[in-house]
Amino acid sequence: MSGYVAEFMDWVRAKNPGEAEYSRAIEGLAESVAPVMERHPEYHRARILERLVEPERAIMFRIPWTDDNGTTQVNRGYRVEMNSAIGPYAGGLRFHPTVSLEIVKYLAFEQVFRNSLTTLPMGGAHGGADFDPKGKSDDEVMRFCTSFMIGLFPHLGAHTDILGSDIGVGSREIGYLFGAYRKLRNEFTGVLTGKGTAWSGSLVRPEATGYGAVYFAAEMLATRGETLEGKTCLVSGSGRVAQSAIEKIIDLGGRAVSFSDANGYIHDPSGIDRNKLAFVKDLRSHQRGDIRAYGEKYPEASYVAFDSNQSCSPLLNHKGHCAFPAATQYEINAADAANLVKNGVRVVSEGATMPTSPEAVRLFLENRILYGPAKAASAGGAAVAGLEMSQNSMRYSWTREEVDNKLHGIMKHIHKACLEASESYGAAGDYVVGADIAAFIKVADAMIAQGLHG
Repeated sequence: MSGYVAEFMDWVRAKNPGEAEYSRAIEGLAESVAPVMERHPEYHRARILERLVEPERAIMFRIPWTDDNGTTQVNRGYRVEMNSAIGPYAGGLRFHPTVSLEIVKYLAFEQVFRNSLTTLPMGGAHGGADFDPKGKSDDEVMRFCTSFMIGLFPHLGAHTDILGSDIGVGSREIGYLFGAYRKLRNEFTGVLTGKGTAWSGSLVRPEATGYGAVYFAAEMLATRGETLEGKTCLVSGSGRVAQSAIEKIIDLGGRAVSFSDANGYIHDPSGIDRNKLAFVKDLRSHQRGDIRAYGEKYPEASYVAFDSNQSCSPLLNHKGHCAFPAATQYEINAADAANLVKNGVRVVSEGATMPTSPEAVRLFLENRILYGPAKAASAGGAAVAGLEMSQNSMRYSWTREEVDNKLHGIMKHIHKACLEASESYGAAGDYVVGADIAAFIKVADAMIAQGLHG
């Protein structure tokens, strides 16, 4: 099928000129599922891949709002509703100056398969705006969110499209967006996830991505007869995903020794315990500057500033057994991957979206590192978003323990699906191929069953 993949990618690039990131994501999936296409010619005849990469709908709209000085500002909003074959569209919103149609298309494409893996009936979408909430007052963010919702709300609904959080969209933004939607639609319905627990949100939703990445790592270790007990874990990032990953590492008996922000990182060889983690959470929630305060409070820890001239991250050049990249895109390059391998890391489970470069992924696979790609390992956030939708439909809330147990079960299922798919198509132990194939087959079968417009 290599000839078909090459021809297909020529077609994709011609239809999406200049969109290298989107094309790269598509190419990775196409290469993984080439054996599936060969075994199932009905997918080829139905042009499933060609249909999958074309959004069912792409919405772009202007967002006028006034700042605190009374000056009118204008931003651009997006929502790409990629695929709804297995359920209503569901996916996050990203508010960041770099947001563009290409980025949103790429995120929506990935969301289709992440949601497919969760076992829950959710299609894939993503959206956002080139708006930076940092440094804005609460009133400015509220006015922006209200205007954003005015532009998008005709396309939303509990059975149509459900919004979630992503970079730049936290509890404050979700609250303002939901308040605007409720007034515009004149109904209280679960059309956003990540809501406050006092107003129909789900427990564990903020922690789900980090928890899920650790659960997935534990499942990968179990295939080699090991557990997280006593394992030294390198964690990057210091936001909600990183904090939650550290919390679950502690729960499972591991020892997290690092976290980072945009300027540098903390290495604490004695391990981050619950008291130290509570300090990190308080530090970050109040946005009181950088993380050097941790090093000042705990002298056994060291702070290292990042140097933009360095070819690799010093955070990833410490000895450890497991790594949980939970900071940003492409934070692990080939040199970083080589350092992780050299320093004894045997498990990499992604909490961030695409934190590992393609060259680094290849190096992990060549060295038989247990590598959990974000599509599978970070699906916990999508899973609990789906569980929040279920609770909203029932007008009922599960306990924290119930949600966490359901999340654990979903991550175990995702791991099993990836493992079985990789074995079925001659790539045993390759979770990248396994995740792509398992997710693709579910969506493809639904599209086939629903005919030409499925």
